[in-house]
Amino acid sequence: MKRIGILLSGRGSNFLAIAKAIAEGKLRGAEIAVVISNRAAAPGLAAARELGLTAVAIEANGRKRAEHDAEIIATLQQHEVDLVCLAGYMRLISAKFVAEFRNRILNIHPSLLPSFPGLDAQRQALEGGVKVSGCTVHFVDEELDHGCIILQRVVPVLDADDEHTLAERILEQEHTAYTDAIARVLSGEYEFRGQRYVLRG
Repeated sequence: MKRIGILLSGRGSNFLAIAKAIAEGKLRGAEIAVVISNRAAAPGLAAARELGLTAVAIEANGRKRAEHDAEIIATLQQHEVDLVCLAGYMRLISAKFVAEFRNRILNIHPSLLPSFPGLDAQRQALEGGVKVSGCTVHFVDEELDHGCIILQRVVPVLDADDEHTLAERILEQEHTAYTDAIARVLSGEYEFRGQRYVLRG
């Protein structure tokens, strides 16, 4: 059984989608070992506790990034986590964190990377006049919203869209895309070719 560590900062809708997929047998051979937030008041922590999962608040305010990340790393290691999933975790992680879990940290971003990294991706897409957007699940490296792309889902950008409507449609795709990407990674049936993630066979 592969053990997943979830990092979140808010309501944790992607975390809940992952938990549901595991409960329904759609994501097999995996369990959520621990849910961690940098905000004690994050609704996602309360949701995790309601599901009977271990939920830990490791507050970031007033702390140096290295010190904060060291505590998160120790907690993940304590719970013997195999794969770390960032699920709306609104904080950059340090190079040491990446090194400790090299090629074992995933993130989901609401755009078709490498387009529109960073905050307000939906607004960036609308202002850029693109006709399609979507979401990307990728391995995390030392750069923001960077690293080998595992999969992407495409969402049309409608003339009537605003940031909210576009974000809602992208989020629907995120909830299935993340689960599918986790399954691919846990299968081990892939390899890296330069900056590309390639499924074997």
